[in-house]
This record gives sequence, structure tokens and C-alpha cells, in this order.
Amino acid sequence: MRPPPNSSVSRLGDGEGSVQVHADPAAKIEGATVFAVYGKGGIGKSTTSSNLSVAFSKLGKRVLQIGCDPKHDSTFTLTGRMIPTVIDVLDGVGFHAEELRPEDFVVEGYNGVLCVEAGGPPAGTGCGGYVVGQTVKLLKEHHLLEETDIVIFDVLGDVVCGGFAAPLLHADRGLIVAANDFDSIFAMNRIVSAIKAKAVNYNVRIGGVIVNRSDDTDQIEKFNAATGMKTLAHFPNLDAIRRSRLAKKSLFEMGDAPEIVAVQDEYLRLAASLLAGVTPLEATPLKDRDIFDLLGFD
Repeated sequence: MRPPPNSSVSRLGDGEGSVQVHADPAAKIEGATVFAVYGKGGIGKSTTSSNLSVAFSKLGKRVLQIGCDPKHDSTFTLTGRMIPTVIDVLDGVGFHAEELRPEDFVVEGYNGVLCVEAGGPPAGTGCGGYVVGQTVKLLKEHHLLEETDIVIFDVLGDVVCGGFAAPLLHADRGLIVAANDFDSIFAMNRIVSAIKAKAVNYNVRIGGVIVNRSDDTDQIEKFNAATGMKTLAHFPNLDAIRRSRLAKKSLFEMGDAPEIVAVQDEYLRLAASLLAGVTPLEATPLKDRDIFDLLGFD
């Protein structure tokens, strides 16, 4: 497939066998610190992203969260509802972006977090990278990134194809959410590979792993020791986290029970450490067979 017009293509250094189409420099997010959150499907990326967004806002930062899943439920616990997607509102005006107003696709959520759902192309017919690009372009055209301190991309599952790796073109750090189990770690290993590939031509670097829905971390720490990854935060398999999703609320709205306050404090600690600056990791992904051997998978 030929690259789109007006793009430059790098055929070297962006992952074995790959061809990378470079992002339009005009679409670059400037000023804000950008995090792209990845992980195995169903591991709790949206819950993690939303609570992290709230934690940043509690620390006085202006935060924008962008959901990059066709399911468009990333910001559900921030707004209490399913908000319109960028692709849907563009379709409604025949893709004449000049007809849109910011309130058509940006919703203010809990504690002032701005929420955007990029949406997705029709199944099997489009590319997630196009959707992400159009979303960033629209935000810039409406000057919505100029006063933003933090941008969080919450990205679809463990898909690290060129399209859904598109947020990495904008990010400063790639964060990975994983549980203490083989499938999550296997997905994390592939995401590490994707971030390293994009780091050849872009500013993104690996930030570390956020352990979620896990009482133990022994398998994660084995992987970290073998690859150079690092645990940034640890959230237990707590039923209150599941209930917050059902209640359409962030964990910061779930009361003051000691177990909930402990999780709130961990999110605030994580946000503060990310603001202080996370040293980029020089992690080295494992071969698939080596992960099986390392974790004793039967």
C-alpha cells in the first residue's frame, strides 16, 4: 500500500519489516505532557486512565482524556454517560470540521477533566490511526490543547498495529496496565516492543507498568527483572473499583472507606511521581518462547 500524499516514510529502524508513515508536524501536541495508556483488553485501562486523570486534576492540573476505543466508554466514569464520539459528530456534518463547536465533542467531567471520545472506524473498513489524527487535528483547530497541562490517551486493548499505535506518535511516555498473570504480561511484552519501535523516530519512551487487579506482583517483578521494566503503581483486586464502574463514578467519588482512600492515595502518589518526571526505561522485550520459560506457563 502506498503512503498517503504529503507524508514522509521511514523504511529503517521502526521495527523489523515495518514501514512507518510520519505524523504531520502540524498535528504535534505542544505544551502538554502526554501519556498513552496501553494494556491487554479488559485489564482496566479506562478505569486506570480516568482515576489518574482525576488525580492529576486534584493536583491542580488541567487534564484532557482522549478515549481511543470504538466502544467509546473511556470517560464513562468521569461524565456518567456515553458521550458523542469525534467520528460521529464529524459524520453528522459531512466531515466539515469547520461547522463544529467544542461543546459538540468535548464534555467536562468530574473535577474539571475534559473528556473526548475519538470513536473508531466501521469494523474492518478503516484505520484507528486516522481517527486519532482527526481528533488531535480538531482539538488543535479549536485551540483546546493550548491551556492543557496533561493529555491522557486511553488506547484500545493490546492492539499495537500501526493504527492503534498512533497515540505513541504524540506521547512523551507510554504507560502499560497489566495484571499479575501470563496473558497480561505477554501483551505487555508486545507493547514494550511497539513503544521501542516508535521511539526510533518519535519522542515517546517507556514509562513503566501499572499493576492492576492483582493482590500479588511476583510474576510482574520477574518480567521486570528480565527486561528492565519498572512498576510505577499497584492497585489490588478490590471490589470497590469494580463497583465504581457500575456506579458511573471515579474512585474519588466512592466515599471514604479506608480501602478506597488507600487506592485514592496511590493514584495521587502515581500522578505526583509522573509530574515529577519518570526516567525513561531502556527495557528490552523478550522472545515469546522466553516469556513462556520465564513464567513457567504450562
